[in-house]
Amino acid sequence: MQISARNQLRGTITGITLGGVMAEIVVSVGEHEIVSVITRASAEELALSEGDEVTAIIKSTEVMLAR
Repeated sequence: MQISARNQLRGTITGITLGGVMAEIVVSVGEHEIVSVITRASAEELALSEGDEVTAIIKSTEVMLAR
């Protein structure tokens, strides 16, 4: 699959919390964590499990930096 988004981070799922409609997926990328909230249906369709390697694809109109 080709995709135009350039901010792609490979990581490992370290946590999954399923709600009634939404799912919170925690992805470990090196020393950092990224948390994604997706629909429960999408999480189930992708058959996501802890330990799976995934790619976090970030497409945003705004990226803030702090110092």
